[in-house]
Amino acid sequence: MAVQRIELGRGDLWKSKAKALQLRLRDRFRVVVDRHRRRPHIFSAASDGYFSSTVQRWLNHFRDFRRDSLHSPSAFYRKRVSKDFSADEESVIIRMVQSVAVPLLGNMCHVFMHGLNRVQVYGVEKLHDALLHRPKNKPLLTVSNHVASVDDPFIIASLLPPSVLMDAQNLRWTLCASDRCFKNPVSSAFFQSVKVLPVARGEGIYQKGMDMAIAKLNSGSWVHIFPEGSRSRDGGKTMGSSKRGVGRLILDADTVPLVIPFVHTGMQEIMPLGTTLPRIGKRVTVLLGDPIHFDDILDAEGVENISRGKMYDAVASRIGQRLQQLKVQVEKLALEQSVEFQQAAAGITERAADMLQQVDRGSFGAGSHVSTEERDLPCEPRPSQELLSSDRYFRIGFSYDSIIISRMRGYMDSTELLGFAARGLFMNFRAREHTASIRDVGPVRAWKQFLEANLLGQWNAC
Repeated sequence: MAVQRIELGRGDLWKSKAKALQLRLRDRFRVVVDRHRRRPHIFSAASDGYFSSTVQRWLNHFRDFRRDSLHSPSAFYRKRVSKDFSADEESVIIRMVQSVAVPLLGNMCHVFMHGLNRVQVYGVEKLHDALLHRPKNKPLLTVSNHVASVDDPFIIASLLPPSVLMDAQNLRWTLCASDRCFKNPVSSAFFQSVKVLPVARGEGIYQKGMDMAIAKLNSGSWVHIFPEGSRSRDGGKTMGSSKRGVGRLILDADTVPLVIPFVHTGMQEIMPLGTTLPRIGKRVTVLLGDPIHFDDILDAEGVENISRGKMYDAVASRIGQRLQQLKVQVEKLALEQSVEFQQAAAGITERAADMLQQVDRGSFGAGSHVSTEERDLPCEPRPSQELLSSDRYFRIGFSYDSIIISRMRGYMDSTELLGFAARGLFMNFRAREHTASIRDVGPVRAWKQFLEANLLGQWNAC
């Protein structure tokens, strides 16, 4: 019993010490210690107000400082960017690599588009004039729809001649998402060497990548951007709305850039969604529009006191409307090209069928290869070498004044005519004897066998 009393006494002693420590802490820091070891909410009304009010006061000071000195993410304002904003990041080595990589990649894409595919461009002189003859230090901004991941650089390279593609300094700068083109050091170095600027998704229009693009415009360079912000998810059937980021590039630049729009179709066939390698043998149609002007929007800024955000939206809306108009036109042009191509293919098939009907044994028979004047002449023996001469044979029976030859000349040239006629004659002549297929006999051998079977027999009969 005595031991138990001592233990109880010690327990009460420790309990009283903890209580005294709790009171001292409360008096010292004016914080109520939770007996259940739960962290109290420092901003709750039930807690002591000294510590919470101090933190709240600090937060209010920070909020007031940020509101007075910095713009909130939801507020739109004009952020000026120096032309040397990203000059420190472009070392001499990077510029040397760009001078080699950009022309090399551009000419490879040019050969791929014009050599392995068919590209039809309408209004390309508008881009050439803007690129080569615009005023000095006048920035250039091109906008287009975004269908495939290789729209840039394939479409850009197809619009420019190889001589222009060799000038890396005057070629375009473009933007790409950092989570797509700058995922690792290797891809970052590659895209940086081909004049691509990184932008982060979700960080708004005042991020560093947009500032770098504006810096390029301020230095008079060419920047290409996709106003939709991302690729079309339905293969280019529809076009998304233009984002206000393109409005900031135009309005926040020191000099309003020259804006050239263009729309293309067919790239969804070269690089469909989900593929890793581009395809060949496709048809691409590109239509370039007239420059877009924004003088009325700029004039309304000072008169009507329009907010900066509405101005960005107005510029983006005008660009989107112009791209939609060009999209309707380029799809119409692509459809007309497809119809003309089908008609041309059908015409070639009809000509081939008509030609096969006309080239028969009656047209090239034994009675038609000798003229009437030649038949009335007395028969004289001639050497066989002269008879086997193709020039002599054509001079006798296949003059260019004959009806069949005049028709055949409209279908093919003389070289194709020689081979085709020889095969046709041999096929008709040997069909009665059920010989091997004409595919196994060449044109020279066919002519030789035909002449031996027809002409030599008639000359010997004379």
